[in-house]
Amino acid sequence: MRASAKALHESTSQSPPSTYSSFSTPRPPSYSACSISYPFTSNPFLRETYRSPWDEVRVGKILEDLDACAGNICFKHAVMGGDWDAPLIVTAGIDRVRVMKRPTVDEDMVLEGSISWVGSSSMEITMRVTGEVVGTWLEAAFTFVARDASTNKATKIVSLDPSTPSEKDMFERGKSRAETKKRVRKMAASQSAYTLEVERKAREALNGAMSMQKMPSLAPPDQVLMSQTELHNAFTAQPQQRNMHNRIFGGFLMRRAFELAFATAYNFGGCKPRFVEVDDISFLTPVDVGDLLVYHSRVIYTLPDGGDLNLDGGTNPLVMVEVDAFVQEPDVYESHLSNKFHFTFSLPGQNTCKRIVPDNMDDAKRQIKRMIEDERQAGVIE
Repeated sequence: MRASAKALHESTSQSPPSTYSSFSTPRPPSYSACSISYPFTSNPFLRETYRSPWDEVRVGKILEDLDACAGNICFKHAVMGGDWDAPLIVTAGIDRVRVMKRPTVDEDMVLEGSISWVGSSSMEITMRVTGEVVGTWLEAAFTFVARDASTNKATKIVSLDPSTPSEKDMFERGKSRAETKKRVRKMAASQSAYTLEVERKAREALNGAMSMQKMPSLAPPDQVLMSQTELHNAFTAQPQQRNMHNRIFGGFLMRRAFELAFATAYNFGGCKPRFVEVDDISFLTPVDVGDLLVYHSRVIYTLPDGGDLNLDGGTNPLVMVEVDAFVQEPDVYESHLSNKFHFTFSLPGQNTCKRIVPDNMDDAKRQIKRMIEDERQAGVIE
């Protein structure tokens, strides 16, 4: 399936698929694969829409498109045909979005994706963006879950039939990632060695922050409290950003989070940050049209010397930004966490940056957990 960037946020076709309509018949990845063209060289309006202030591609816009395209892929795979009793397709999370190169809008690009793994009620979609000159510069893995439209409970979906060696390899890697996530969730929920290690390291981090909290005028000049890096914004979710289920696109929420995270890293680092990757995104609860969204962004930790995560050359300072999105209901005096985002930026040209120290035990635990997860993603620890 091929579409233009203009059509990304339109609903999928309103007629059911004519083949693979049986629930017991697995579908190949090619059945729902999608490809989106960006003819930047021949479409000045499109080029201007995706151009950043520095003539690079607006990563936030691409992230928004990735989610929309991935959602369309999932929907086509999950629709059964017949009476077309389509499930709700919900973005559950994004494992990682890696940016390998820095493209400009001076070349045409293609966004493409396909389903790489299917479980009982969840699906993983592998996405990539490729330029005619720069080659593949972005890769991402999205996880979606299917829910029953009437009960909102997880519902079984048609299985995947990988046939080529490449498809089978992607399926096994997706299965391995799903099993790892389940194991990590189970480990984090129990009183395990992991929990004790987090608490131990959190106490050490909090003890190291005492001088900053109690004697800020005498604290080391290379430290800053986590709370002093915060930025916030708020907006009302508009109907123009809704999907076919009348919920707000996850990609739109991700773009707004990215733009605030970029500003946070810029404000903290003192130079234009370079986006490196989306580390982890959790879509906890849906956002409805008319909801009041309040975003809280802060630098959760830094690696002033680049660390050993092997990101952006390993020499530039790295800035890890966490963004929490809350749905607030002033009329009933309630608020709940809807989405959580983690982004990594580098500070090119800078020799170092300040270290982040936590304000309290909760912040210390969040910081340590993020450090452990980043090290696990980089292969530093198992």
